[in-house]
Amino acid sequence: MRLIHFRKGQCGVGLIEVLIAVLVLSIGFLGIAALQAKALSNNNSAMARTQATIASYSILDAMRADRANALAGDYDTTVTYSASSTSNDGNVTAASCSTSTSLSGLADAQVQAWCAGGGSGAPNGLAALGDGATGTIVCDSNGVCTITVTFDDGKATGGEATQAVVTEAGI
Repeated sequence: MRLIHFRKGQCGVGLIEVLIAVLVLSIGFLGIAALQAKALSNNNSAMARTQATIASYSILDAMRADRANALAGDYDTTVTYSASSTSNDGNVTAASCSTSTSLSGLADAQVQAWCAGGGSGAPNGLAALGDGATGTIVCDSNGVCTITVTFDDGKATGGEATQAVVTEAGI
């Protein structure tokens, strides 16, 4: 009498099952990496908006220290930050700040410091927001000032590339 052995089921895992599991895990990891990249981009956008808010309060504090000139309209201007650049012929243009009106005295010094940043370490003021960042200062005779900081937020996901932070406060 011969004994016939029947296999009751498969023992072990086949190569196809392993490949499918690796494929599913790979797709999951790619999704997590894409999510992390979007989160990092949006976090940078939030940091830029925070820097714009800090910059607007910075000039407001400087204007509070020089209230008489601020009420007289000496600070009313639009200032634009231009980062340093190198032309094709190798000439380096230094970073600069240009104003829409001619300022003088303490108002000029405060606005230029606000634009170019200053001190050591990381840049602050409009310089922290990068090339082309602008700040507009408008004060009325009652001491209500509106500071508008505009900057390029093109690296953020969704929304407009140009962002504006408007701060209105009394001095």
